[in-house]
Amino acid sequence: MILENIVVGSYMVNCYLTGDSDTKEIIIIDPGFNPEQIIDAIEGKGFTPVGIVLTHGHGDHIGAVEELIAKYEVPLYIHKFDDELIKGGASSFTKMMFGRDIILKADKFLSEGDIVTAGKMEYKVLHTPGHTPGGICLVCEDAIFSGDTLFRGSIGRTDFPGGSYDQIINSIKTKLLDYPDETKVYPGHNSSSTIGYEKKNNPFLR
Repeated sequence: MILENIVVGSYMVNCYLTGDSDTKEIIIIDPGFNPEQIIDAIEGKGFTPVGIVLTHGHGDHIGAVEELIAKYEVPLYIHKFDDELIKGGASSFTKMMFGRDIILKADKFLSEGDIVTAGKMEYKVLHTPGHTPGGICLVCEDAIFSGDTLFRGSIGRTDFPGGSYDQIINSIKTKLLDYPDETKVYPGHNSSSTIGYEKKNNPFLR
């Protein structure tokens, strides 16, 4: 599996390029800022993007989408419950972050159990509300791309509009912690982790 992490913007967002190491087809997860940096990484590695997947609709995870779609003409995926966030609403914080409303249109709404493919690689969608109503994680092989649901030693904020502490804890405990301890966790910010590490060390999950 291809797995490249590009840290973008002042919010230090982890944008992931991941896909099939044979065909070099990839999906782009959470391109929040710096489209030129992301494009340079794609072109430098000879990757072929086949889609952009947003783990949720906050501005720091969507800021480079317009430029990447203009460049690669790929479909945009997000959970339907976060559709309002990418339509320019104040709750996405894009005006605060970029000085303008970013308005996007999803090509496909994702739901629990859906599969996004890149070559032979399959990314299973887990609906994990709590940070936002339509927050998702993606699971492929021994990796979970957890967006702003689960961080190393922490969890996503729940004080934004649509957030819920009870929901995010339930999402993590019922959707993520059932995976084997060695499963790697690649979050939307900060460093990677494993499910086993979070079970033992995350104070929110004890």
